Amino acid sequence: MQNSPPSSSTTTTTTTVYTILTITTLLFLLLFFSSFPTTPPPPSFSDPYLFPHRPSTAQYHNHQLLFTTTNKTTNQSPPSIAYFISGSSNDSGRIIRLLFSIYHPRNQYLLRSSSVSSTLHGAAILLKLCSDWDWFINLSAADYPLVTQDDLLHILSYLPKDLNFVNHTSYIGWKESRILKPVVVDQSLFLAEQSEIFYGTQKRPLPDAYRLFTGSSTSILSRKFVEFCILGTENLPRTLLMYLSNSLASQSIYFPTVLCNSPQLNKTVVNHNLLYSAYDAKHQPRTLSSNDLDDLINSGSAFGSMFIPDDPVLDHIDQKVLNRGQGLPVPGGWCLGGSSDEACSVWGDADVLKPGPGAKRLEQLMVKLLSTESFGSSQCIVE
Repeated sequence: MQNSPPSSSTTTTTTTVYTILTITTLLFLLLFFSSFPTTPPPPSFSDPYLFPHRPSTAQYHNHQLLFTTTNKTTNQSPPSIAYFISGSSNDSGRIIRLLFSIYHPRNQYLLRSSSVSSTLHGAAILLKLCSDWDWFINLSAADYPLVTQDDLLHILSYLPKDLNFVNHTSYIGWKESRILKPVVVDQSLFLAEQSEIFYGTQKRPLPDAYRLFTGSSTSILSRKFVEFCILGTENLPRTLLMYLSNSLASQSIYFPTVLCNSPQLNKTVVNHNLLYSAYDAKHQPRTLSSNDLDDLINSGSAFGSMFIPDDPVLDHIDQKVLNRGQGLPVPGGWCLGGSSDEACSVWGDADVLKPGPGAKRLEQLMVKLLSTESFGSSQCIVE
């Protein structure tokens, strides 16, 4: 005898019971888990060592933040510099010393090996990390400042932010046959072990779509120009990068050539990179020593190169020019401590600058470079 099918009223009652049980279970689980205290996420804040003027960082650090100013506008703030510092594995001590000597809370810093592609990559990273720096400066471990960052930022605050300080000349000379025409192959790009570069058997012609310029590997570049090289739609920056990918000393050629072959940018070039260098009888850069100290200071330059590691002249620059103690940053307007050894243990406002004698020297050089006679007459001249 077969069982009769359940009635519709029984089915409805069963469904209702299941629905009530399901809702009750979900509410119980929600109340159960909400009764446990949740661990708050770690605070999101910028490192106060890099940004001591930001009030959100004061409560998380032992350094004293003395005051902040909230009524500033962008136009009143000093400029900001993005530093790209390159060196080898043996240059760690020199790089740390260089970092102490050029540190300022408003600036950005990135360390990497040196080549034009890595420099552009580093500039792209700095563009992504920070949206408000104004100039890009690439330095090597052999460079050292001759003015404080307060001096440099003070002078830059009076200049148009589209200026580019780049040594350049269209006279290629011996570089044509020794650097540009030979094809260089770097085996370390595709081999695991270290190996020396070698030259290809064939040589290539010079490009005819643009004029090559050469200069120094150290430059002070505007953010507008850096964005043009990395984010722009023009073909020249990418075409030139591919051409120089198998060349030596590509960094000293890339930026001068892009600037001088771009009509919208070649009027922004200052033919000086604000770096003092000395040359030997063969016109090759030589190392600087204490004998060059007077020339270094009187040049009015912001930086000098090349220095031997821990040379006594660096100690003299630290003590007499930068007022920097060993293992300490250069004190500036943002350092409000009492003694010189603890000047930066009390943090002030990073927008406050206290320029010194170095600003006056740099100002005199800048007036000379930007005078009507020398500024336009030395821009991208074809020789």
